[in-house]
Amino acid sequence: MSQELARKTIWAAALAAVLIVLAVFVGLPFLASTQLVRDRIAQQLTAWSGYRVTIDEAPDIHVWPTFRAVLRDVRFQDWNGEREPILEAEDIEIDLSALAALQGNVVFTRLRLVRPVLRIHNAPLPPSSSPQRWGRLARSVQAARAALAESPKDPDLSALPSDTLGEIELVDGRILYQTGDSWVDFVTSLSGELDWPALNRPANLTAQGIWQGESVSVRANSAQPLLLVAGGTAPLALSVDAAPANASFRGTASLAGDGLIDGEISVSAPSVNRMVEWLLGLRFSGGRIGPFTLSGRIAGNGRRIKLGASTLGVYASSGRGTLELGLEQNRPTLIGTLAFDTLNLQSLVQTLNPLNRVRSDSTGPLPLRNVDFDLRFSAASATYGPISLSKVALSAKASEQLSTFDITDASGFGGTFQIGLRADTSGERPVLVLRLNGSGVALGELAEIFGRRHLVPQGKADFSVYLKGTGTSLRNLAATAQGEASATFGAGALQGVNLKDLLSDSGPSGFSALTADTEGSVSLDGASLKATVKNGVAEITAAEISAGDYRVTMQGLVPLAGRALALSATATDGRERANFFIGGSWEAPFITRPLHLQ
Repeated sequence: MSQELARKTIWAAALAAVLIVLAVFVGLPFLASTQLVRDRIAQQLTAWSGYRVTIDEAPDIHVWPTFRAVLRDVRFQDWNGEREPILEAEDIEIDLSALAALQGNVVFTRLRLVRPVLRIHNAPLPPSSSPQRWGRLARSVQAARAALAESPKDPDLSALPSDTLGEIELVDGRILYQTGDSWVDFVTSLSGELDWPALNRPANLTAQGIWQGESVSVRANSAQPLLLVAGGTAPLALSVDAAPANASFRGTASLAGDGLIDGEISVSAPSVNRMVEWLLGLRFSGGRIGPFTLSGRIAGNGRRIKLGASTLGVYASSGRGTLELGLEQNRPTLIGTLAFDTLNLQSLVQTLNPLNRVRSDSTGPLPLRNVDFDLRFSAASATYGPISLSKVALSAKASEQLSTFDITDASGFGGTFQIGLRADTSGERPVLVLRLNGSGVALGELAEIFGRRHLVPQGKADFSVYLKGTGTSLRNLAATAQGEASATFGAGALQGVNLKDLLSDSGPSGFSALTADTEGSVSLDGASLKATVKNGVAEITAAEISAGDYRVTMQGLVPLAGRALALSATATDGRERANFFIGGSWEAPFITRPLHLQ
C-alpha cells in the first residue's frame, strides 16, 4: 500500500469516528427528543409492569458518561384510575442502551427510583387491571408456570424467557399499607438494589430500611428466581439482620400454594424480650430473658413446619431436639422435645407459666397465650436462681382452656422433687391447682439458701402438698385454696429452740419471740405434720416433734395468704407438761411462755 493510500485510509477512518461521535452526541439527543420522550419510555415501563405509566414532564437526556434519561413524577396506576397509584417516584433515572436507541428501540440497562412510594392495597386488583394478565413480567411468570406444569420436578429451563431486566435501585423509598381509608408506613428509608441481568438468570437482592422502628438489612439470592416466583422449587439464600434479631436461611423454597421450605435456618437475638417486643409489640411482665439462639434443619410449608436436629439456646441453656409448628387450625400448635446439658428453669417458667394464660392484661410474656403447645424438656443439670438441681424432666402443655407445667422429676438437696401447676379457664373463674411432692429432701439446706435457718428441721423430709383454688395468681390460689398437706422429717436438728427452757417456769410471763440469732439447736429424732386446707386456711390437725425425752404436739390455724399463726402447743419431757400459744407471723412468731434461746 502506497503512503498516499494509507494516508487516505487513516483520514477515512478518522472521519468515520467523527461521524460516529457526532451520531452519538447529536443523534442520541435528537432521538431522545423525538422517540424516547414520554411515550416510548412509558410504553416500555407499561409493557414490563402491566400498569398504566404516566410521566408529568419530558425527560432530561444525558449522553455522557452514559446514555441516561431522568423522568420526573412517574406514576404506575390501575387502568381504571380509581385507586391511588400502586407505585410512584419523584425521579426515575434510566440507563439506556445507546446502540438500541440509534436503532429506534428502548432497552433499559439500569433503573434508579428516587424516593419511590409503593402502596399495598387491602383489596385485590380487578382482573381487567391486574398486571398478571399481560405485563411482560406477568407473561414471563406464566411461561415459567407452563414449564413447571409439563415437568414439575425437572422443568425445561431453556423454555424460560430471557428478557433483559438489568439492575433496579431504590433510594429512600417507602412502603405503605392500607388500614381503613388511611395509609400507614410499613417500611421507611428503603434503599437497595436488585441485580437481575435476565429473567432466566440468577438474581441478587440487597436492601436496607426501617421497620418497626429498627434498621433492617436484607440479602437474598436465587439461582432461578423466575421459577421461585412462578411457584416452582428453587434454591434460595436469605438473611435478615437487625439489632433486635438476626436470621438466615439457605436451602430450597417454593411460593406455590402453602409454600415450601427445606434447608438450614439460624436465628439469634441478644434478648428474647426485645425480639418479641419488636416483632409482636408485646412486653414481658417478668425479668429479662436472653440471649436467644436457634439453628437447625427446617422443612415444611405454610401449614406445618418442622425443625429437626435443632439447637436452642436461651441464656446459658443450650439444648438439642425437634420442634414442630402446626398452622392448620385457628390456633397454632407447637410440639417439641429438647434435651439440655444445663437449663435455666427461671427463664423457662417465665415463658411457659400457666398463669400467663389466665391474666387479663396484655403484657403477658409471650403470644403463647394464643398458641397450643406440648413441650417436653430434660436436663442433666438445671438452676432456678440460687437453687441447683440435676436429672430434671419436665413438660409444659396448653390448649385453649387448659395449661399445665409439670416438673415430673428432679434431684436436689439429697432427694427428689415433683412440682406441678395447672390452670383451667373453662369456667367463670380460672381454677388453679398446685402440687408439690418431695422425697428425702434436706429442707433445712433449701431454706438456708433463702436466709432461713430457725424453726426449719435440719434433716431429710418427705412432703406432699395439694392446693386447688381460683384466681389469676398464686396469691389468689393461697387465699381461696382447698386441699391438704403432710410432711415427715427424719433425724436432724431444730435451730434456735431449747425444749428444756421451754418447760421451765423461770422467766417473766407474757409474749416472747420464738426465734433469735443463736447457734443453739435441739437434736430431733423425727417430726410429722398433717393439715387440711379450707378457703385458704390450713388447719393443722396433727403435728408432732420428738427429741429424746421431749415431745411437742401442735394444732391450730395458719392462713396461707396472710402468713399468720394461731397455734396451740403442748410440750412434755415425760415428767412435766406445759401448754403454749404460738402467734404472730411466719417471719416473726411469738410464744406466750418465756422461751430462752441458747
